[in-house]
Amino acid sequence: MNGYSVELRTPELADYMRLRKISGLTPFSEEASRIGLKGTIFGVSVCHGKDVIGMGRIIGDGGCFFQITDIAVDPAHQGQGLGKKIMGALTDYIRENLPETAYVSLIADVPANRLYEQYGFSETAPRSLGMSMIVGR
Repeated sequence: MNGYSVELRTPELADYMRLRKISGLTPFSEEASRIGLKGTIFGVSVCHGKDVIGMGRIIGDGGCFFQITDIAVDPAHQGQGLGKKIMGALTDYIRENLPETAYVSLIADVPANRLYEQYGFSETAPRSLGMSMIVGR
């Protein structure tokens, strides 16, 4: 992986906020981000030298429900297979550490859904649909 390394750790606050913004994910306030990062069950950071240029996290209740979130790669480093490295590390953790009955979900933006399908995720529709609410809107 030419100069890239995968570290099994949650990104630092500044890296988290920067990667969400530059990768096109909804940015959160510093306060919300700080609180949210504390809820990480497992995190992955991809580094290029000393710079964190990719990330992904698993959040959840620790027993029944888990969600993969914050899959992001700096646009300057996309197309290198780094999203696959992040998903590989997350799904390895899931298979090795979570209860067999755990329900693991994610919200997939198109066309990223094709990446997630490679790791065993499938659409839940029409049986169920993902829904969301953003406070303040």
